[in-house]
Amino acid sequence: MESHENPELAEVLERCRCGDELAWEALVRQFQSRVYGIAIYYIGDPEDARDLAQEIFIRVYRHLELCVDSRMFLPWLICISRNACIDHIRRKKARFWTANVPADDMLKLPAAGPNPEEQWVSNSRRRSIYRALRNLTARNREVIILREILGLSLEEIAGLLSVPLGTVKSRINRARIELAQNVMAPGVQSGGCE
Repeated sequence: MESHENPELAEVLERCRCGDELAWEALVRQFQSRVYGIAIYYIGDPEDARDLAQEIFIRVYRHLELCVDSRMFLPWLICISRNACIDHIRRKKARFWTANVPADDMLKLPAAGPNPEEQWVSNSRRRSIYRALRNLTARNREVIILREILGLSLEEIAGLLSVPLGTVKSRINRARIELAQNVMAPGVQSGGCE
């Protein structure tokens, strides 16, 4: 896993640590869609996901001094986001697959311009994949989100989940098979335009 230094991010993080409010706003704007995306995939409810995204940024702000290397900021942010989602689920005593969020509800989210969620649901094939993703087992959905949606490397996923690299590879393979079967299942595939 090779990461390259991002001098702009390093500067923004340093300015945030010094209390620069404009730098903090810039950092939140840069990563808010990603944090919200993680929350919506884990939680399923748009309102809860928005509230949780705010909580995640509060955690990040309070612990920003722990992330001194800008190359590690994104994995650190994803780890905090994931842990906050899991904590939220435990508090609600819910399961990943209990909340079914209709894809049409995702269109009602306010945004200044197209965001990743709006782009995701604007295409009928992508809506079918989203429905299929919601029907995956919790373990399989998590590895698909981490690998295919968030773009983490296999090594990053292994570290995040505290499992061997071989286990990550086999989980991803099984998850892809289950996702393909769900996409091809009647009712899921016929997502079409609504």
